[in-house]
Amino acid sequence: MTDAWEPQVNGVVRTLKMTRRELQRMGHEVEFLTPSMFRSIPCPTYPEIALAISFPGSVARKIDAFAPDCLHIATEGPLGWIARNIAIRRGWPFTTAYHSRFPEYVHARFRIPLNWSYAVLRKFHNAARFNLAPTPAIVEHLREQGFAHPRLWSRGVDFDVFRPDGQTIPRGDAPVFLHVGRLAVEKQVEAFLELDLPGEKWVAGDGPERERLHRQYPGVRWFGVLDGISLADLYRSADVFVFPSVTDTFGLVMLESMACGTPVAAFPVAGPIDVVKAPQAGILDTDLRRACLAALDVPRKGVLEHAATFSWTRATEQFLGALQRIRGDKA
Repeated sequence: MTDAWEPQVNGVVRTLKMTRRELQRMGHEVEFLTPSMFRSIPCPTYPEIALAISFPGSVARKIDAFAPDCLHIATEGPLGWIARNIAIRRGWPFTTAYHSRFPEYVHARFRIPLNWSYAVLRKFHNAARFNLAPTPAIVEHLREQGFAHPRLWSRGVDFDVFRPDGQTIPRGDAPVFLHVGRLAVEKQVEAFLELDLPGEKWVAGDGPERERLHRQYPGVRWFGVLDGISLADLYRSADVFVFPSVTDTFGLVMLESMACGTPVAAFPVAGPIDVVKAPQAGILDTDLRRACLAALDVPRKGVLEHAATFSWTRATEQFLGALQRIRGDKA
């Protein structure tokens, strides 16, 4: 069950698709219930995200058509809440996931107090047997916020796509600093764009801040939304991958970059502190410019060795181990 699905291009969708691939390789049958199955409306301030409009009866019928052995609720959107309530009413055990630091996102956009949002999310996730989070730092953060059953579900990288050998993009001799991600206020892309750095700044991605950022930073090389193969070409072509966000729970783009041999520069916050092994795979510093410049000297061999420690198979085994089997009558 997920409110995040195609055509969205983000870490949640990539995680779900890669987990499905691994589960199917293990012999399991996987079905998704997504907004594409319902009438939907654009999310306010973020029209790329579709919010499903449905009723509990129609969601219950689709769940029953799947006849699941286990129920996982990936997101806290309209479908997630309906599925949660159906499961509670039926006495079904289920798992949830904490993919995004939603309270921080809402605070960045609308200044809604963090404690209000965390209260809502606690209610949602504490009904689950396990609430899966992508890094040890986020697991600990959830415990501190009063979440009852946080449990680690790490991430991996598709080494068939993101690898050090392959095509590159023509560039000059000056350093290239790259960012890939959603162009939204909570991602703090501007913290990178406003830095005084030598060489070029490249950015790939789209989002509600796109037009403003394009106007304000005409010297940046903008690539828009790219598929995996084109992204790998981009990662390989850069000298440093810059990750300015302080609200991500993981940051799959950092792992993709490292799998292509490109070191990461980021703030020392949850997400980067568990994903980037500094100084082997990148530099973490409260001064992002200093991190960017220092990352130029990080050997790519060590970056690749660190990236190889992540595996979608291992991450999916963690996910599978947390799932709760629905017992008894499912009707």
